[in-house]
Amino acid sequence: VQLQASGRGLVQPGGFLRLSCAASGTIFSINTMGWYRQAPRKEREFVAALSWSGDRTYYSDSVKGRFTISRDTAKNTVYLQMNSLKPEDTAVYYCGAQRDGLRVEAVTSYDYWGQGTKVTVSS
Repeated sequence: VQLQASGRGLVQPGGFLRLSCAASGTIFSINTMGWYRQAPRKEREFVAALSWSGDRTYYSDSVKGRFTISRDTAKNTVYLQMNSLKPEDTAVYYCGAQRDGLRVEAVTSYDYWGQGTKVTVSS
């Protein structure tokens, strides 16, 4: 499985941005797709995840109510719509895919990763 993330940008606080993650290869092996982020000098942290079937979503407390994860199975793409952005959302965002659907908030449970895409929230 190959993952290609896009949507990097600089936005003002309160603004919005949408990230995309296109999957290719053995798509049938994917159970869950997730987004993580890593700010400077911090560990990679869970943001949101979505079962490939679309029936389950997961969010970290820090983004719940502001971010929405969704997918377009026709395009094999997962999106992260980020609204009401805050400076503390500034980070490099990574998309990941896992095969077993277990421990979706654990970074070590992901089998595939895309390259990071940088999001900066600043006035």
